[in-house]
Amino acid sequence: MNSLPRISCVILCHNYGRYLDQAITSCLEQEPGPYVLHEVVVIDDGSTDETEEVCCRRKSEIRIIRRNRQGFGRTLTDAILLGSGDWVALLDADDWFHPAKLRTCAEAMTRETLFIEHWENVVDALGRPKLNEPHPGGNTSTLLVHREAALSLLPVSNEIFFHALREAGQGLALQDPVTFYRVHPRSMTDRSTPGVSQDYRAEVCIALADRLQAMCGNPPPWTTTRRLARISQHFRALASGHRVESSLQRGERLSALLIIPGMLNETIWARDPIIPWFRSLCSAIAGRPHVRLTTGQEQSTHS
Repeated sequence: MNSLPRISCVILCHNYGRYLDQAITSCLEQEPGPYVLHEVVVIDDGSTDETEEVCCRRKSEIRIIRRNRQGFGRTLTDAILLGSGDWVALLDADDWFHPAKLRTCAEAMTRETLFIEHWENVVDALGRPKLNEPHPGGNTSTLLVHREAALSLLPVSNEIFFHALREAGQGLALQDPVTFYRVHPRSMTDRSTPGVSQDYRAEVCIALADRLQAMCGNPPPWTTTRRLARISQHFRALASGHRVESSLQRGERLSALLIIPGMLNETIWARDPIIPWFRSLCSAIAGRPHVRLTTGQEQSTHS
């Protein structure tokens, strides 16, 4: 690169005021490296708690966007629209960055890189370790996206939309756990009600698959029509996998088995590895969910 990448840290907040100060500090106190911290933006999505007070205390250090409640998808979309750096580092306000986050990611950037994800440390409401080992990421606070490429995917309903950049061969996956992901009773994601989380993920994957299919007539610079079609099928296969899991979590084994043939067809068209389909098949035959529901982080029941 001819110049250092400018990174916008954009914090998404709705009623997470009790955690927000730590999130802001974690962005401002990043280790130096081959990047420029362009700005720290807080999008306050209609919070009714102490979020406004926290923002006022830090207003000289951050840019604040405060508006009526519009929901997660709109806030995530605005994070890309309002961030003005070359890259956007997304952060849910109840999480925080390790001091080496931006340096580690910037050191891995290349001209071809448009998407970076990394692992995370899972902690409880008080910030204490919840898992003994780092956990693979993929959620909002573990992603950096190249803003120009991300704009082509807007509007989005979930961070999964940005995973399309990885599937197009423009992404990096780092095993460095440089985000602290907080699991607590007031987390937005319901992981305790059977099927709810998986149904939501399936809906997001279908919406993304439809969007990518619609883009085939005028593909963005980061991919081709043929690859878009394949990526679309990839997310349809993922959606089917989530639906199998949802059915099994609700004890509907027959429904899970009926999804399996379509998932195989989608997997073949996407030229995806067969292992995820085979795992779903085994789970459906056994009538046993692959994911064990907990009040915290979802955990696989399979080795």
